[in-house]
Amino acid sequence: MKEQWPHVLWIVRHGQSAGNVARDAAEAAGHAWINVEHRDIDVPLSDLGVEQSLALGRWFGTLPPQERPQVVLTSPYVRAAETTRLLLQEAGLKAGSDVRLRIDERLREKEFGILDRLTKHGIREKYPELHEQRSHVGKFYFRPPGGESWCDVILRLRSLTEMVAREHGGQRVLVVAHQVIVNCMRYLVENLDEARILEIDRMADVPNCAVTSYRLDPASDALAPDLVNFIAPLLRAGAPVTVAPDAQSAAKP
Repeated sequence: MKEQWPHVLWIVRHGQSAGNVARDAAEAAGHAWINVEHRDIDVPLSDLGVEQSLALGRWFGTLPPQERPQVVLTSPYVRAAETTRLLLQEAGLKAGSDVRLRIDERLREKEFGILDRLTKHGIREKYPELHEQRSHVGKFYFRPPGGESWCDVILRLRSLTEMVAREHGGQRVLVVAHQVIVNCMRYLVENLDEARILEIDRMADVPNCAVTSYRLDPASDALAPDLVNFIAPLLRAGAPVTVAPDAQSAAKP
């Protein structure tokens, strides 16, 4: 009988992006808008994000061949796709021959709708009623006009996890995506509830290029947590660790 979960599942946030840097600058200056010239999908890695991605790739490259990824699923957003490309390059893994590479739009960043590119100050100033509603409802269920709630993200990820179980059971699967995706995948895999995942989210942002992983427990046929926000590969390589939220998610309470 085919296993219904991967043998190993790694979930990685992309390296630091130019949007992360712009968000920090806008917040520090008290600006309403985050000065990002690209569409969110096109925001590239920063120089530091490249360094982080290469460091993580070297770590994957040190794993024994029988423990390296066989399947890589990546968000189509440039910062995630660049992280994936650099990681595979540095790990010595070639798409097509060593790993199956799949770009999947269900792993895209949470969509922020009319709140896109606004800082916390900008949201309060431009949309005070939405700011109040979001504070009351909470971000798990709050859907900004034209955007998504965490529940919307989880709904598309349910479809993705079903595909992973159906097509990649028993394999070693690496997912490269975004901060909200990492947390929403944890919600699904660990069978969490709203209170627990928001508690995890409040404790700390997901570091760029941090690894959260699970291994199949043969006794229960379930995925058991292995690593959570693992940053040792960056520390060993001397790559600075960054934990800023994504540029368009500055509304985080």
